[in-house]
Amino acid sequence: MRIKIRLLAAMAICLSGFAGVAQNKWDLKRCVEYAVNNNISVRQSDVQARIYALTMRQNILSQYPTLAFNGGLGVNSGRSQDPSNYSLITTTYIANSFSLSSAVTIFNWYSKRNFIDGSRYDWLASLASTDKLRNDISLNVANAYLQVLLAIQQTSASELQLHLSRSQLENTQKQVMAGALPELNAAELESQLAQDSSSFITTRASIDLAVLNLKAYMGLDAATVFEVDTPPLEKIPIEDLANLQPEAIYSLALVNQPLQKVDQLQLQSARKYLAANRGALYPSVSLSGSLGTNYVSQGQEVNPASVYLRKDTIGQVTVGPTPYPVVSETYGYSLRKIPYFSQLNQNFGQAVGLSVNVPIFNGGSLRISYEKSKLNLRNTELQRDQDNLTLKQNIYQAYVNAVTAQQKFEANKKTLAATQKSFDFANKRYSVGMLNTIDLLTNQNNFYKAQIDLLYSQFDYVFKMKVLEFYKGLGLKM
Repeated sequence: MRIKIRLLAAMAICLSGFAGVAQNKWDLKRCVEYAVNNNISVRQSDVQARIYALTMRQNILSQYPTLAFNGGLGVNSGRSQDPSNYSLITTTYIANSFSLSSAVTIFNWYSKRNFIDGSRYDWLASLASTDKLRNDISLNVANAYLQVLLAIQQTSASELQLHLSRSQLENTQKQVMAGALPELNAAELESQLAQDSSSFITTRASIDLAVLNLKAYMGLDAATVFEVDTPPLEKIPIEDLANLQPEAIYSLALVNQPLQKVDQLQLQSARKYLAANRGALYPSVSLSGSLGTNYVSQGQEVNPASVYLRKDTIGQVTVGPTPYPVVSETYGYSLRKIPYFSQLNQNFGQAVGLSVNVPIFNGGSLRISYEKSKLNLRNTELQRDQDNLTLKQNIYQAYVNAVTAQQKFEANKKTLAATQKSFDFANKRYSVGMLNTIDLLTNQNNFYKAQIDLLYSQFDYVFKMKVLEFYKGLGLKM
């Protein structure tokens, strides 16, 4: 009992030393939040989700009418067609044109609408995929965090073992000097003290290694000053195993787990793309319209002020006895350049049209796209079934592991109690000279091993239960 009290006191002193600066320490929540915010894979997944969002936005905008403005200015030289009267001329002139055109698909068997819905489900699936990645990282961080706590507890137990061996050596040396015990006893305890010192150094180094591993999962620089908050292990909330039955957890996981959400969204996306590719096989109806005008530097018109009538006698006709003069009337005029804006106004034209596009033969691209979308839908359904099967297997395996860990933890409790009792008796017998050093050290090492085994099983039990809680959708609570 005295040894148990000393063990608990040493662990309490170790934990209280950390509590003094708890505000500067990293608890599990802070570690997880930092990891999901700074992990490169999560950030890449977030960028991919934004790309899907832009694709969805582009598909949404594609259903609205297009509108384009075109303007041009050029110089033509040589033999060409006069843009104003379409006659052939050989000259150099400047041409300027403007046009505004628009087109919209009136009906295409909902192909565009289904493409929009498919891209929306792709975007939602990418968000759920990012959530899955965050969950995976959270579990890895939680496991690494518990490994740090385990290393700290092991170091505390190893330190207590070291103090115990040093104390026994000091007492034995006094008895050897008094002639009550042979020098062999002290030599054997010195060997044990050296082994315990080595074990303490190893366990203390394991803390640093566990912290480095945790930093790696978090994406934190290895040189960053880092201290882990160490909550009492027995106060970590754990759900009752009776409330974590695998079939019930599986039913909840089908709804809550991000991977299953990804599968459902991708399945809906594949169905929409199938409908969109099927609609592309049928005729589509489009409406178009345009406005346009142009200007050419050679554009001319009649100058009204220059119009005149000239009469010339070209002969005479005698009708009976009377001669009549034959007069030729000729209209004359001069041309003037048409002003820029007047020419734009005169040449302004409008057009509107309704077109029907019937896909007859296009190298089989539409039909093959449709067949591919059917196969993609089937593949997505198979992937969903595979993921659900894997999820169920993982949940049942996690449940078996949790039950085994709980039983092992309870068994190690009994083992520790038995080895502690045996060690207490051995220590008393050794004190009165009724037990040799080898037997004492054997009992002491068995007691130390039982402590370490209990720590391992306790942390393993906590993590296995946290995995089950995670599948149930309870999150990670420390």
